[in-house]
Amino acid sequence: MFMVTISSVELQRHFGHYQDVALTEPVAVTRNGRERVVIISVDEYNRLKRRDRQVLSIDDFTETDLQKIMDSEPPVEAAAFNSEFKG
Repeated sequence: MFMVTISSVELQRHFGHYQDVALTEPVAVTRNGRERVVIISVDEYNRLKRRDRQVLSIDDFTETDLQKIMDSEPPVEAAAFNSEFKG
């Protein structure tokens, strides 16, 4: 994804402009030549948050869930990855 890159000084000088730019594309802000933060729109932030994954422990599953997992079979296509299994 293309990203506009600006210095923190440039951001301070033209903050309103880069807020508008961030509505359509990410804006990377550098300090001392290194990218430090990225400004994105609220819509993009919310889209990314929806994609967050929740990590569950074994205690979070019901007995029914665990039985379904134990009874499941991988799809035939998964055999292509058998060479990566080290167990």
